Amino acid sequence: MTSSHHENASAPAPAPAPTRSAAHVLLAHDVGLLVIRLGVGLIVAARGAQHLFGWWGGLGIDKTAVAFAQFGYPAPKAMAVIAGIIETFGGLALAVGLLTPLAGAAVAGTMANAVATVWQLGYFGGFEYPLLIGVGAAGLALSGAGRISLDALLPGLRSQRLIYGIAALVLAAILAVVTILLSKT
Repeated sequence: MTSSHHENASAPAPAPAPTRSAAHVLLAHDVGLLVIRLGVGLIVAARGAQHLFGWWGGLGIDKTAVAFAQFGYPAPKAMAVIAGIIETFGGLALAVGLLTPLAGAAVAGTMANAVATVWQLGYFGGFEYPLLIGVGAAGLALSGAGRISLDALLPGLRSQRLIYGIAALVLAAILAVVTILLSKT
């Protein structure tokens, strides 16, 4: 044996790479979902409060209704109230993780209407913001809120089932298409 073989034979074996335990992976997943829920939910809730109440320099319900009329929506005040309620309370529900499949789908459907409204402005400076919010909300509808949520306390939603999110998103898509078509007539 050469001296290099002796050195290798007596050298300690490298330490094994730390393994990722299921508990650590789940915790990281839940914290990531919490951050996304808080970001998407609170941003949408704040925008809804602008529409409903005029908070933070928002239009308030009457001016929002005028904007909805300009976009071609029938019953613009009712539509503005519905959109404001969905944004405000759907956003808050996402933030705390309550009925997440339904809240995520409702916000995603509302954002589909926002995308359709500003489509002609193009991607940049137009529909990228509502598209991003809508995709985030749809993802939350599919994934569920995680274990750091109010849903975790509800027996039916404690373990998210993909079918809940799919069903809610299908319903939201149908309602969004109907609403968009109504605004185009």
